[in-house]
Amino acid sequence: MSTTVPAEIAARLDVPQYEEEGEFPVERGYVWTTCASVENGNPLFWDDEVAEELTGGPIAPPTMVSVWFRPHHWAPGRTAERLPLQVHFDLKEALGLPEAVMTENTIVFHEPVRPGDRLRTHQVLRSVSDEKATKLGTGRFWVIDVEYRNQHGDLVAVESYTGFGYRRDLP
Repeated sequence: MSTTVPAEIAARLDVPQYEEEGEFPVERGYVWTTCASVENGNPLFWDDEVAEELTGGPIAPPTMVSVWFRPHHWAPGRTAERLPLQVHFDLKEALGLPEAVMTENTIVFHEPVRPGDRLRTHQVLRSVSDEKATKLGTGRFWVIDVEYRNQHGDLVAVESYTGFGYRRDLP
């Protein structure tokens, strides 16, 4: 088992990668459709007067922050497939770890996301463990933060993922 993180991986720690802007602005139709699909009747998302009183105007449900970065299957001019959490897939390939699972996901919310916002994001690799043997196989744990900002540069959320990439151990 390797106890050190390869230098080319260590060089990526705490470096913003895959900066991108959402393909479309935050839109109330998506908010209402999402709320309707889970029967979320919270007046904050449906009633402008309530939203004005509580948050200074309409907002999107905080848990929708990643929705604005889910690429459409097709978009004019797009020539390559976009994958969410690309740093995760890069690590699997670079470390020769064909299997992976996400073991933890947390989101810390900051400024509210409002209709009309154009969100930007980037991914930051925070850590990669030494190799570990688990019941799944031998591999490494990693932590990736996805930082979201609005068009003003205000931080709206940080989503943290802990993943485990591994090779199945043969009996």
